[in-house]
Amino acid sequence: MKTKANVLVVSGYGLNCEEETLRAFTQVGCKGDIIHLNDLIETPGILKHYNILAFPGGFSYGDDTGSGRAYGNKIKNNLKKEILAFVKRDTLVLGICNGFQILTQIGLLPGTLLHNEQARYIDRWVDVKVESDSPWLKGIKEVSLPIAHGEGRYYIDEKGKKKLENEKAIVGRYIKGEIANWSLLSANPNGSLDDIVGVTAFEGRVLGMMPHPERAISFLQLPHWTYLKETEYRGEKLPSEGSGLRMFKNAAKYFA
Repeated sequence: MKTKANVLVVSGYGLNCEEETLRAFTQVGCKGDIIHLNDLIETPGILKHYNILAFPGGFSYGDDTGSGRAYGNKIKNNLKKEILAFVKRDTLVLGICNGFQILTQIGLLPGTLLHNEQARYIDRWVDVKVESDSPWLKGIKEVSLPIAHGEGRYYIDEKGKKKLENEKAIVGRYIKGEIANWSLLSANPNGSLDDIVGVTAFEGRVLGMMPHPERAISFLQLPHWTYLKETEYRGEKLPSEGSGLRMFKNAAKYFA
């Protein structure tokens, strides 16, 4: 795909999914770079060369002061003005897992992420029914993606929730779908309020979510890929890509 998309993936201090995140973007034709937060603070002017800003997953500062809090404070104290200026342009911002937590700490997204209801780290696949018409989610109605977090329980007060619903700013909700239907586990993995997966702001251009689309860009990453491979012998067509790649294609298309 021909696109003018150029992505800056932020790294450092325990973020650990920057390589996979950049790979997902470049696989669909985007250009991009991984830049340490300290380098971005030192030379914030480089933001003008990019039109997508991605905060990947990880465990920044070990989640020791609360997920995303220390990283968010570092950004608020050094970069908030520049990031707000970036968002006011016709740009896209993505926060995945710890990146989502960071975006809520900065104040770019409403609400907060609390400890999972089970009070432990959870690593499995979930199904999502999409509700938002964000540019990131065009053409996606349902999607199966992996999660891996200890603090993914989304919460917002009643007034804030109604505002999200009125603005169609809820990314989607956990459901029993292609993957969860075969599991005895609950569809909602962490106790998120009303099964909320993530939220958006700025007309949907800023999106944060707990599931990891960058870990599902090939069908070989799907948990049931061996079953899908068997169905090929019965004449059924294999998926050409993983369930998460469409989000990155949408970002590339936005700047085509």
